Amino acid sequence: MKTGTGFQVASAHRREGGGFLARPLTWLLTWLFDGGLAGGPRAGMGPQRNAVLGLLAFSLAACSTLGIAPCGPGEQRVVQDLLYFGTEMPGGRVTPDDWARFLAEDVTPRFPEGLTAWRASGQWRSATGTLIHEESRVLSLVHGDDAGAERAIREIVASYKARFRQEAVLRVRSFACMSL
Repeated sequence: MKTGTGFQVASAHRREGGGFLARPLTWLLTWLFDGGLAGGPRAGMGPQRNAVLGLLAFSLAACSTLGIAPCGPGEQRVVQDLLYFGTEMPGGRVTPDDWARFLAEDVTPRFPEGLTAWRASGQWRSATGTLIHEESRVLSLVHGDDAGAERAIREIVASYKARFRQEAVLRVRSFACMSL
């Protein structure tokens, strides 16, 4: 087992059976960072090693952008936030009138361009571990990826939690392409 570079785990993994990539991966990592398999610390160094390290760095950087596809012609990149609001609260529930007032007073002024809301039925595990089943409301907001929209979303969540004594509001944030 090689020492000094952190490849003890890979070598032990190979010895214990490992996956089909364990041997080649261990060999490659050893060659890159230990300086070669035979011949000591300088044996595998040189232009080949530098080329492999450069290719590896480029590949890893390229992988980090795979999830962000470019938008098509006539589309613009936006953020879609889905907010899930529970309606059960101590001593009652959020009524349709309460919800309409919340949308009018807290959401619409922050997102006057528009929004979509619908009723849902959901469940979640509370902080005490209890599984809660309740009627819910889902709010979809499509907006630019900027500090003002982020602040507005946080204010909406904080307002709902305080106003209706909620433990949590679930937020799911996605990037999308939008066209009109």
